[in-house]
Amino acid sequence: MGSVCRWVRLGNHFGRIGTDPGHRRLGIRSTWGAERPNRLSLVSSPRLRSHPRGEIRLTPTSTSKGMPKAAGPNVRAGASGMKIVVTKNGPYVVSGHVPLSVQVIRPNEEGLSWNWEETKTFDVGAEYELCRCGHSKNKPFCDQSHLRARFDGTETATRQPYARQAETIDGPTLLLEDTEVLCAFARFCDPGGKIWNLVGQSGDPAARKLAIREGMSCPGGRLVLHDKQSKKTIEPELPPSIGLVEDPALGVSGPLWVRGGIRIESEDGKPYEIRNRVALCRCGASVNKPFCNGSHASIQFNDGMV
Repeated sequence: MGSVCRWVRLGNHFGRIGTDPGHRRLGIRSTWGAERPNRLSLVSSPRLRSHPRGEIRLTPTSTSKGMPKAAGPNVRAGASGMKIVVTKNGPYVVSGHVPLSVQVIRPNEEGLSWNWEETKTFDVGAEYELCRCGHSKNKPFCDQSHLRARFDGTETATRQPYARQAETIDGPTLLLEDTEVLCAFARFCDPGGKIWNLVGQSGDPAARKLAIREGMSCPGGRLVLHDKQSKKTIEPELPPSIGLVEDPALGVSGPLWVRGGIRIESEDGKPYEIRNRVALCRCGASVNKPFCNGSHASIQFNDGMV
């Protein structure tokens, strides 16, 4: 049976809901051009003129409001010894004293995703198990519900490096890499006419600044920006940790936001590419396991924590 997809609009965000055998998925179309929503004028966007909560900041504010500062390498020294193992049809086994917290998507006055806010931290030990099937009664932790649910957690994601999967969008001062299959549907790419248009207008300092903010806010690492003059990758400085994404605007709970270059290991013992930003599925419905593909939004997954 082939896949069928249709476009939907959630607020100001365009998404695609598709059906595959036994699954529903929601993603974002990444093709530059006619299939995107019409290009919007920077002048018409109050997000670029001013922001009622204050000016756009790219400086660190821990993991709460605003965005952390830009950084270089994807692997942090602090992530040494930290590891997440994807078990066969079971939970994620996290080891190495990895901090765990709740990270909430907060919108601006226009209802568009704007800030990350840390609202809760968990007292976890050296090793713990996180639910991957979405059925645990003790979320976010595993309670063996995957056995009763006969969860099929087969890993279907490619092992190709990110750079080989990405579509490239070239702007005046920024180059954007975009790998649609990694979209976690956090929608930080929407303000100001969407990041793809902002990159195309990155000769304008305001458009460039907003594009950088949006790219660094993407939890799944779908979007990666590069400065064309320095040839450097623009990445946020994130502490090695795991964030439980909550999305009150949609009334859903999102993926595990794995930050700071933590090693993720397949059930076969082979590691996935180590990256600064990764979103792991915890609703059980992704068709790109172990990574999130936004299916939590289409199935209305909610862990009850927010």
